[in-house]
Amino acid sequence: MDRLLNTVRPYAWGSATAIPELLGTEPTGEPQAELWMGAHPGAPSRVDRGQGAVALSEVIAADPEGELGPDAVRHFGPRLPFLLKVLAAASPLSLQVHPDRAQAEAGFADEEARGVPIDAAHRNYKDVNHKPELICALTPFDGLCGFRDAGETAELLAALEVDPLKPYVDILHARPESHALREVLTAVLAADREAMADTVHQTAAAAERLGAQDGPYAPAYRAYASIARHYPGDPGVIAAMLLNYVRLQPGEALYLGAGVPHAYLDGLGVEIMANSDNVLRCGLTPKHIDVPELLRVVRFESDGPGVLRPEAESSGEEVYATPIDEFRLSRYVLPEGGGPRPLSSRTPQILLCVSGEAVLRGEGAAGEAAELRLRQGESAFVSAGEAVALSGPGTVFRATVVA
Repeated sequence: MDRLLNTVRPYAWGSATAIPELLGTEPTGEPQAELWMGAHPGAPSRVDRGQGAVALSEVIAADPEGELGPDAVRHFGPRLPFLLKVLAAASPLSLQVHPDRAQAEAGFADEEARGVPIDAAHRNYKDVNHKPELICALTPFDGLCGFRDAGETAELLAALEVDPLKPYVDILHARPESHALREVLTAVLAADREAMADTVHQTAAAAERLGAQDGPYAPAYRAYASIARHYPGDPGVIAAMLLNYVRLQPGEALYLGAGVPHAYLDGLGVEIMANSDNVLRCGLTPKHIDVPELLRVVRFESDGPGVLRPEAESSGEEVYATPIDEFRLSRYVLPEGGGPRPLSSRTPQILLCVSGEAVLRGEGAAGEAAELRLRQGESAFVSAGEAVALSGPGTVFRATVVA
């Protein structure tokens, strides 16, 4: 069992208070957007096994099978295949989509062949991996996820009574859904930015007005008006209106697979993702937007946001079911006086305490009893093959792999 020493990433959209409150530290006045737990090269966690703090990535590289287990190494190679985060959004993140593995491999190979520098601002593919994600709310959490039904989006846009939006309404009514969604998103992203800025201003004002009234789309209008305040004139505001608005309550989650456009808007959550930096942006950002590549990757299918709730197992583990192997996220709500919960030892795992206190008990290197206490906001890495039991009282998220 290794207590993790983690890095906080200070992205501009981050909350100045949410992560400090979780960690019990004083705010710095600067945004604290993401707390990273894992072995991602961008900001690997560190562990101290008696010889000073060392990056977890280096510990794993020195003994992949010993740290990850032979099953995980056989499935995913000699690296931890997921990154666990606490994400604290105070303003909207970019509207984005991630490729599937085949698209990532092809895109990476193409950019390598064309000599596009890996750190170039216009580079789309940083690696050959896909990047499925799962976000689980710790507080009420607002987001956008997947395309809304085209007919409902036509109704939502028509009610705004903004003349430049009427051609989009007509397309959404007249075309087969996948063609209509593609045509409207293409038109929004390809439009003259100055003309589109005026449309966004009109749309934002109408959304403010309708968001203050009763109606089935009032929460969505309020969300879109808020996005427009953060990104005035950005065409991504109109693109965002094609997507489902969702508010997660604590304990609820969203799974975001390949090709699903999404954006996180506001709130504190636990996020887990496959180790990849492949992001294609649709808007709400000053960063590069590659419209042709984006349109190749996006899945133009309407669907509900698919809110996930954990499925309780007899062991007390509550699992967020997802269709991929690189990560498996679950939760333990541990009562006062409850017995210890043994954790499977076949695969590597990261344990994050988000409330109360958690106690991990296992065996030390010499076979003696070992104990590690995690307070709220603290986390631990448990190597494969290490038998550990978990007790509380507290709430603990468990991140591991399916192997």
